[in-house]
Amino acid sequence: MNDNSEERITETVLKSFEGAPNQRLRMLMTSLVTHLHAFIREVEPTEAEWFAAIKFLTRTGQMCDDKRQEFILLSDTLGVSMLVDAINHSMGAGATESTIFGPFYRSGAEELPYGASINKDGGGEPCVVTGRVLATDGTPIPNATLDVWETNENGLYDQQDPAQSEMNMRGKFRTDGRGR
Repeated sequence: MNDNSEERITETVLKSFEGAPNQRLRMLMTSLVTHLHAFIREVEPTEAEWFAAIKFLTRTGQMCDDKRQEFILLSDTLGVSMLVDAINHSMGAGATESTIFGPFYRSGAEELPYGASINKDGGGEPCVVTGRVLATDGTPIPNATLDVWETNENGLYDQQDPAQSEMNMRGKFRTDGRGR
């Protein structure tokens, strides 16, 4: 007979991961359950509050499709995506901090020549962006890829707005020998 007292529940769940074939997965799940159970003990949600949280996560999942990934947006909103990125891409002093792509990134943008427009439908007001990509010692970084995307004049990205053409307001550019 299982002892499902409040004190033993966490221990019982943690034991269920002992046979996991991947040691890293076992460590991640053990830590997740330990911290999640500690959170629940700290805030002591009512059953109605916990069910509301489950309904929120369920609705989040139901809104996802091949062009819309709401769990990425939730991860961004909670600051988790940035924290994972900061841990995995720590840069030296003077370097620009790494950042996440965010929920509206799409792979497959066309590489465009220097000075080309990412605006395929001609809407909105043109904006010229210039800059340089430099190493921390100030030397230019040639052939760096800049993957650029922006909203259209209505404030929506192409995958949000069926009226926009595919991959509108997206493009890749490479820096020259001067990092421009």
